[in-house]
Amino acid sequence: MNQNNHVKIEVADPSALGLLGLAIVTLVASASKFGIISSVSLVIPWAIFLGAFVQLIACLNDIKHGNVFGTTAFGGYAFFWFGMAMSWMIQLGVFGEAMRAAADPKTFGFAFIGYLIFTLYMTIGAVETNKTLLVIFILIDFLFIGLALSSFGIAYHFTHFLAALAELLIALVSFYASAANVLNKTFGREFLPLGKPLGIFKNHAK
Repeated sequence: MNQNNHVKIEVADPSALGLLGLAIVTLVASASKFGIISSVSLVIPWAIFLGAFVQLIACLNDIKHGNVFGTTAFGGYAFFWFGMAMSWMIQLGVFGEAMRAAADPKTFGFAFIGYLIFTLYMTIGAVETNKTLLVIFILIDFLFIGLALSSFGIAYHFTHFLAALAELLIALVSFYASAANVLNKTFGREFLPLGKPLGIFKNHAK
């Protein structure tokens, strides 16, 4: 007689960890944009470990949850920070003077346009998650608008400031969202509200 045993493996919701990574890296990066930090040299480790690896870990655990939105969001932005870290290292001459000299900063602009497109459709998806996450994605939209325009030198001072301000606000809201995910799960109740989804896109017909 054949007997099938089913083993259920529970995986913790990785949202709090992923949002913490986002909060830390955007806080540090915004300080650089505001000119509080004079160089991106020490932004790079936070971009790699908090922006990239932490969100990649969250992505891989969301895969186990079957969460397409979380997987795509955390994975997409994880590799954004890997790309930014490597780009900054090229600009700093880590990979040699020839590579540094050949780097064209306008390349950033096209990458930021690509990530703006990505973030726009993820913002539509965020409408059906919670209001706090929706606010984060709207702020990321403004971040990439500012980054893309400033990379092409369009109204540079204003768009650079827009990017810096949006990034700082992303950090603050992400800290709140991370705390809410941790404390709500720990206490088994809504300790910090995240806001219900708007519910305007999903098909609720039975």
